[in-house]
Amino acid sequence: MTTATLSAPAARAGASIDVLFLGLAILATAAITALVLLDGQMASAALVIGGFGLGIAFWKAEFSYTASFRRFLNSGEAGGLIGGLIVIAVAALAVVPVAALYPNYGGAIAPLGPSLIIGAFVFGIGMQLGNGCGSGTLYTVGGGSGRMLVTLAFFIAGSVFGSLSLPPFLAMGGIDPVLASDYLGPWGGLVATLVSIAIGIAIFITIARKRGANWKPSRSYIVGGLAIGLLCVFVFAAGGHPWSVTFGYTVWGAKIATALGFDLSNAAFWQWPGPKQALTNSVLSDTSSLTDFGVIFGAMAAAAATKPFASASWPPVKSLLAGAVGGLLMGWGARLGFGCNIGAFVGGIASGSVHGWVWFLACLPGCWIGIRLRPLFGMSKD
Repeated sequence: MTTATLSAPAARAGASIDVLFLGLAILATAAITALVLLDGQMASAALVIGGFGLGIAFWKAEFSYTASFRRFLNSGEAGGLIGGLIVIAVAALAVVPVAALYPNYGGAIAPLGPSLIIGAFVFGIGMQLGNGCGSGTLYTVGGGSGRMLVTLAFFIAGSVFGSLSLPPFLAMGGIDPVLASDYLGPWGGLVATLVSIAIGIAIFITIARKRGANWKPSRSYIVGGLAIGLLCVFVFAAGGHPWSVTFGYTVWGAKIATALGFDLSNAAFWQWPGPKQALTNSVLSDTSSLTDFGVIFGAMAAAAATKPFASASWPPVKSLLAGAVGGLLMGWGARLGFGCNIGAFVGGIASGSVHGWVWFLACLPGCWIGIRLRPLFGMSKD
């Protein structure tokens, strides 16, 4: 029997699996959309669809904040970071003025203090060990990565621990949120935000040139950045606030903990109006969860349609351990840092909030440490 004869049934089986998961992704998305539509929630349906589009865009562009941060720190390569700023610039065009002009909309804002800095720093360590970030974990899980399933599980657990830690860290003090539009108005705030992004790009290009590294974003990062930015605007329009990933993880974890018999209702974080309502209500009423579900199923559909689904071999134990540690650190850090690379970095800067840049500057040294810890888990620094 020839190799070709042996491979034909395997190829047919692989194709069947791809079709199965493509169908599951579309069916699950349709089911969630139908459920929220039956409840009269048009905006919620739009969030699911927007998330589905984001999952496809991230997967097709292979858009990775984790790898971009790592390449910049290792060699000075800045193309990925500039691609990330393209996303932010596109989103800012809508978020800054609309959040300032319309009371039903709000930006991603947060105070400046120890909680933000420590959270972002710890998140940076975790994202390099977990080999994914808030958005990266979502779309790679959707794409069939077994390792990232482990990362996501511990990310969720870490988020719950972070929710319990946030109130005492906030008690350490800080500076009230600094929002460009509060000082310069909606249009002046937008100009200031775009100028800050341009300055960031100029700094990244200067560093890349000094280190002899490439600074030009690839075509996939330019096209992907534009697409993701526009989808961020879509999600903002539907949800009334910038795209957020990790609050959904916190809600999932809290609901699982509650189902296991843990009482979180007396914890300070879960007595705040937003978290309290999210813990009490269905996950289908939480805007972050709806978008997260959409991203997972969008990436699943894209992966199943373009390549053998979940075809990679199961990773070694050390790699799984790194995923678990990284997930815990990211979950805890995201809650203290008011979000991840999406909610804090992208959403913060796109809202004209200074905390977005502070998050980025605090995350980078955490990434530097995380990169140097990767070999302990059998992972390359690259």
